[in-house]
Amino acid sequence: MSRRVILHVGAPKTGTTYVQDRLSLNAVELARHGVHFPSRNRLVDASRFHFRAALDLLGEDWGGEPGHAEGSWDAMVRRVRRVSGTAIISHEILAPAPKAAIARAMADLAGRDVHIVYAVRDPARQLPAAWQESVKQGGRWTFANFLDRVEKGKPWFFHALDLPRVLSRWGAQLPPENVHVVTVPHQRDERLWQRYRQAFGIEEAWAPVDSEAVNTSLGIAETQLVRQLNRRVERGARKSTAYDRLIREMLAQEHLVHRRSPPVRLPPDRYGWSYEQADLWIDWLKGSGVDVIGDVEDLRPVPPDPDVRWRDPDKVTARPLLAAALDALEAMTDEAATRTPNEMQLSSRVRTGVDRLRGR
Repeated sequence: MSRRVILHVGAPKTGTTYVQDRLSLNAVELARHGVHFPSRNRLVDASRFHFRAALDLLGEDWGGEPGHAEGSWDAMVRRVRRVSGTAIISHEILAPAPKAAIARAMADLAGRDVHIVYAVRDPARQLPAAWQESVKQGGRWTFANFLDRVEKGKPWFFHALDLPRVLSRWGAQLPPENVHVVTVPHQRDERLWQRYRQAFGIEEAWAPVDSEAVNTSLGIAETQLVRQLNRRVERGARKSTAYDRLIREMLAQEHLVHRRSPPVRLPPDRYGWSYEQADLWIDWLKGSGVDVIGDVEDLRPVPPDPDVRWRDPDKVTARPLLAAALDALEAMTDEAATRTPNEMQLSSRVRTGVDRLRGR
């Protein structure tokens, strides 16, 4: 049996949370068919293991105590070497990996048939999603400032979304047919999973258990609330595990995501840049020889509807922001009852930020 390794390197906000969860839920059945989604052990969530392996490869240390990811990449490589068939390593933070990290990955996986899978979404949808995700991760910048920096090619998210840059680096040592690009359809439907399935070489019957895990974007009021909280909490606390679990996981992903609020949309006057990027990406794909799964026309932004009013997420009025703040305060008050004294110290800092917003 061949020994193939698939490095699913992103991009962020292209259904990766859903895909990783579905692979994890069906890991046992997939393994019966020679497709492996490695995990460290039964006590560590597979997706968390892949996240830590990616952090270790990149030399980063996000979302945990210092050293929490150390040795995880080597542990992943050991598990990949033990299996025959196909092994899938998946995390979206791998997309902007520096050349040194990619060289290490290729060296560690030498002797395997390495394939790259990268999903891409049209820039007009991708940029608003990337901004609100960066805020959930502790970002403090306004949407306008984020877009300004993206157009100058500066933020981490742009490096993760820049298709030619990502694939030129990850595919430098591979034949074009080993690089697979999944295009994300404009409408959320089953087509995206089917395209991923094709890229991974998975038959429909091998992963029958569906996933409900979706990294849904926040609306403008909720994103602005989290951004204001980030501004009021010192950087060290924002980088802590407790803050990540309280704000990103509990507050944003479990509570605020269910509120009804206008979505973050690209400003109409920024569409010109998104059209230019889409043209560059499509031209690059057509001339690259890589395997495109889907339709390159999915990468062209749909022009904004002139009948739909654009709402500036940097200028949310007091009423919707207050409503979001009160909901957040209620959720964090309930959460505080179950927290340890150390966690309560951080929670009190965050609640202070919410109370300030109430007093605006």
